[in-house]
Amino acid sequence: MTLPDFCGTIPYMKLVAIVAILGMSSALAEAGQARRAPQRPTAPPAAAPASPQADRLGQAYEQFLRARMIREDDVEGAIAAYKRAMALDPSAGDIPADLADLYMDEGRISDAIATAEQALKIAPANFSAHRVLGMIYAQMATTPPNGRRGGAAPPADAMPNAISNLEQSIENPPTFGDFTSRAVLSRLYVASGKYDKAIANLPDLIKMGWQDAASLLMEAYSGAGRTSEGIKWMEESAPDNPELYGTLGDFYARERRYADSATAYEQALANAPRSFDYRVFMASSLLQTGSMADVTKARDTLREAITMRGTDERALYLLSQAERRAGDASNAESTARRLIVQNSKNARGYLALAEALEDQRRYQPIVDALAPAVATFTGTNDNGFSLSMLLPHLGFAYQELGQFDKAISTFETARKIAPNDPSVTLYLIQAQMAAKNYATAAELAHAARATHTGDVRLARMESLALRRSGKVDQGLAILEEIARTHSDDPDAVVALAQGYMDANRAPQAVKLLQDAQTKFSGDPTIALELGAVYDKQKRFSDAENVLRQLIAKDPNNAIALNYLGYMLAERGERLGESVDYIKRALAIDPDNGSYLDSIGWAYYKDGKLDLALDNLKKAADQMTTNSVVQDHYGEILFKLGRYNDAILAWTRALAGDGDSIDRGDIDKKIRNARQKLPKR
Repeated sequence: MTLPDFCGTIPYMKLVAIVAILGMSSALAEAGQARRAPQRPTAPPAAAPASPQADRLGQAYEQFLRARMIREDDVEGAIAAYKRAMALDPSAGDIPADLADLYMDEGRISDAIATAEQALKIAPANFSAHRVLGMIYAQMATTPPNGRRGGAAPPADAMPNAISNLEQSIENPPTFGDFTSRAVLSRLYVASGKYDKAIANLPDLIKMGWQDAASLLMEAYSGAGRTSEGIKWMEESAPDNPELYGTLGDFYARERRYADSATAYEQALANAPRSFDYRVFMASSLLQTGSMADVTKARDTLREAITMRGTDERALYLLSQAERRAGDASNAESTARRLIVQNSKNARGYLALAEALEDQRRYQPIVDALAPAVATFTGTNDNGFSLSMLLPHLGFAYQELGQFDKAISTFETARKIAPNDPSVTLYLIQAQMAAKNYATAAELAHAARATHTGDVRLARMESLALRRSGKVDQGLAILEEIARTHSDDPDAVVALAQGYMDANRAPQAVKLLQDAQTKFSGDPTIALELGAVYDKQKRFSDAENVLRQLIAKDPNNAIALNYLGYMLAERGERLGESVDYIKRALAIDPDNGSYLDSIGWAYYKDGKLDLALDNLKKAADQMTTNSVVQDHYGEILFKLGRYNDAILAWTRALAGDGDSIDRGDIDKKIRNARQKLPKR
């Protein structure tokens, strides 16, 4: 046969090549390979008459033995001895098969293939010759393009030749000496989509201790569309082979069965109590279950892991996430900064830091950390991966600080990296809205909806932008169409109700939401919006009833708790009860600026000015562009006689988002404060 041109470039193929294909330990590979000792030519019986033919066979056997004895120390001498043996006994297929094995060990691939084929012409069923050809073609089939001359693809017949020869290299029934062939063959089965053959082959290799066989088996089950069957096999086998629990945990996680995954990893950890990896894997699954108890357990598990390997970047990142989600934003920030100091080229450290700071509503530190990081990651060869993680957080920070031009520029850069991601486009639209560029926002949303026709968020933003620019009916028409085509989406209903309220069509909003309450009885967003609509209509009793019912169903609904508490404070009614509701909301989300403003306003209404000032200042420092928050802060400052500071707060209110404020009333407050200033 003609040898492919690149065969001469195949790497030196001793045991290391087989190990690379298998991904197994060298000790296990050696045990399985066991040099598959090609059958030695049969020596003539000692008592046989010394005929010329018998003498030649005896000499052939002698040369064969000599070759095998010296092949490790004198390769050329061994090759010469093999060739003498072949000349003396040309009918013995085992001699060229053994020589082919030596050629393969020495990386002389062309000679190995030619000699193995010579052996098969003599003895078509020679296991050793098939094994040599199978291993060589397996190496050809699995060598990546960057390991080939000119980056060439493997020959089309490499994979089928590898599989065919390896199948013929296995005795029937298989022996332990067939281990390596069967292991390589299993990988090739999976790589070529022959999943059923891999499934039949791998259980025995698992029993023989090949560590990768379990994950390869599950990959085969998955590829064959038999994942549940594979998991069942693993569940039944793991109690007798606890090392399988790690693989079982991995596949539970792939199926999004995170609680089961965490349990499996915990069982794996019980079998290997010093395992760092099982701790990290278990914690990763625990963070996905949605249980706060599991978040705490994940945090504690990751802290154990960090004591074992304090520089592991994945563990540090996950620990920061766990600490943040456990409500410990300060430690989350410290852990993230530790990761950045350790490796400033890992963007996940900056991501963890941004998320921890966002939970604390500390936006300037986000800019201070991310702006230089973004400059560093710009141009790095990771296809924009790092920037795509960091730019949205930097843009939000700019937006919260009222630096709208920088926010818009940042989101535009993010959009160039991910032009087809509707979420990135949505961020840009929101920044344009915050900057009051309503026409531009509407155009962006309209263009994006042409590609993402069913995205309710984009429709909602286009409608809002149109309404803000005075095109109320046009904006409502979009929401009505979305509510009609997405009748099973409560967000579409809420968006339309908000549109009706903006257009002073409250009865339609109430009717829409009342009907939706029946249809979406378990969805809290409908009840929240209905309570808000009743509040705006001054139907306070109805609003309270809706919100109380929602809180009764979900006592930890922080939004409902805050809304009810703020509504009471705004009316100056039952202020003690108001504070209690808002405190419950703050217990759930302690750094939420809206909740801090609510409790500060309740204290203000109750005449507790020291408590009011502390909370309103925190809210105002955090929500610099929220007009209502700045107005409230101005009120307490004015009450305390800090007239200049009050004027600055009210000026920020006028420059902010403008939502729910009376500009004329704030102008009047500013004039009144100026009159209180000392005369110059």
